[in-house]
Amino acid sequence: MDDIVRQAMAKWPNVPDCYGWLGLDARGHWYMRDDGAQAQGSFTSGLPGAKGSLLKHEKLIDFIHRNYAVDAQGQWYFQNGPQRVYVELEATPWVWRITSDFSVQAQTGVTTECLRCLSDESGRVYLLTPLGLGLVHSWDVATVAQALDTGHWMLEDVRAAELPTQFGFVLSPVAHPKTL
Repeated sequence: MDDIVRQAMAKWPNVPDCYGWLGLDARGHWYMRDDGAQAQGSFTSGLPGAKGSLLKHEKLIDFIHRNYAVDAQGQWYFQNGPQRVYVELEATPWVWRITSDFSVQAQTGVTTECLRCLSDESGRVYLLTPLGLGLVHSWDVATVAQALDTGHWMLEDVRAAELPTQFGFVLSPVAHPKTL
């Protein structure tokens, strides 16, 4: 976490949390969800405009990545100064990119290792790492197939609907805001 964020948290300890305004899609892209986007439906509804606006500002995205964390209830958030901005997840809190040597990197740029390789009933591929569960980016599924073919990883079956409970994350904190 950035030092300036820690200082802001100490200076303003009682800033209310923010829900519904930030989303992470299944490809690791961040979306800003203003009132209009939220009025269109949930982040995962698939309705036009409900996802919001794709964030493209690299310095803002880097700031989000450095200050991305999880609370005790499994709700992921971005610590924006003294305020927690809870994240609506399309699939998982992490989106993994896989290199040709089977290295694993998160959408935040953090490198980790695969502990387990999972596939759901729709064929989506997930990796469990020391950081937690994440969805493999669609562009990298062929590399995962190579890891499986060479015996580098073994595939396990899972049910998509059970992943949040099984791996301790909340898809939509706006549906389960914590109470003070």
